[in-house]
Amino acid sequence: MSSTTIKIIGFALLAAVLIFGGFLLYITITDYKPKEITPLTVNHNQEQMMKQGEPFAITTFNIGYAGLDKDQDFFMDGGTKSRSSSEEQTKVNLEAIASLLATSGSDLFMLQEVDIDSSRSNHIDEVSFLSNTFSDYSNVFATNYKVPWVPIPVLDPMGSVNSGLLTLSKFSSISNIRYDLPGKESWPRQLFELDRAFMESRFPVDNGKELILINLHLSAFDQGGTIRKQQLEYLSTYIQRENDKGNYLILGGDWNHSLPGTTPEAFETTQVWPEWLQQFPEDFKPEGFQWAVDATVPSVRTLDVAYSEGVNFRAVIDGFLVSPNITISGVQGHDLSFEHSDHNPVTATLILK
Repeated sequence: MSSTTIKIIGFALLAAVLIFGGFLLYITITDYKPKEITPLTVNHNQEQMMKQGEPFAITTFNIGYAGLDKDQDFFMDGGTKSRSSSEEQTKVNLEAIASLLATSGSDLFMLQEVDIDSSRSNHIDEVSFLSNTFSDYSNVFATNYKVPWVPIPVLDPMGSVNSGLLTLSKFSSISNIRYDLPGKESWPRQLFELDRAFMESRFPVDNGKELILINLHLSAFDQGGTIRKQQLEYLSTYIQRENDKGNYLILGGDWNHSLPGTTPEAFETTQVWPEWLQQFPEDFKPEGFQWAVDATVPSVRTLDVAYSEGVNFRAVIDGFLVSPNITISGVQGHDLSFEHSDHNPVTATLILK
């Protein structure tokens, strides 16, 4: 090999290192670093007050950025893809999701993985679409995933991501806050990961108390569930503090655990239990609190392959945890066969005692 060839190879390697180093430096400098507590703005706040003794319906739905329909897989779960198959399919999924929400008749919606401006969802502003579709609801958004560029998978990178939690409500709220959850991956991996959070919305009740609504999305792919453990400890402290005040509490969303009172064994599969799925810890259950879940309808599927009935592993990881002063009148998982998202929505009918 000639000295000229060696120099060319050397310069090429140096250029690659400098480019990669510059990219890491840029991502580090622009890294989204929210404070533990961030006040949020509510848009189109409603005037209706929540009433003791009057039933209301609430739905939680991880919409999978309207890109994880039945024909999709996902690289973090063993698949190869990171984006919606097309802009057209993203719109089809989003419109179908909105249609389902509309037919649920719910007064409150707690949504996760809703994109504002992301490569994976073809830069469609899903928050605006859903907020405009449900114009007679208030809307509050909390960012939990904001990265200029996610470079993996290498051949089809996820790209830019701006996504988060969206709560829609027919009731008047007096406060909305983003709480940053503890537990982070090591550098540089955390630069490309979600900044997990929960969104607190406070609604006055006609008996002088408050209903505290928590929209959450816990970690999924943390090794051994160590980060999820920290997040649950933080939640436990928060719950105890608010429960001691005598308020009503509803915690709902994507818990990324197999929830109490449910078992994946209820659903036929040819796959083994995935590594990322943890059993919900038995020692986490504030005194008197109740789980509002539907054990008969799976709320999530594995994403290593496209969906096929009886093949993909399924479990119930979406639902609600409610305080003792709330009556659970009914819970329904909506079996949509994962047509437009890798999750199925769950609706609960509740009554404030």
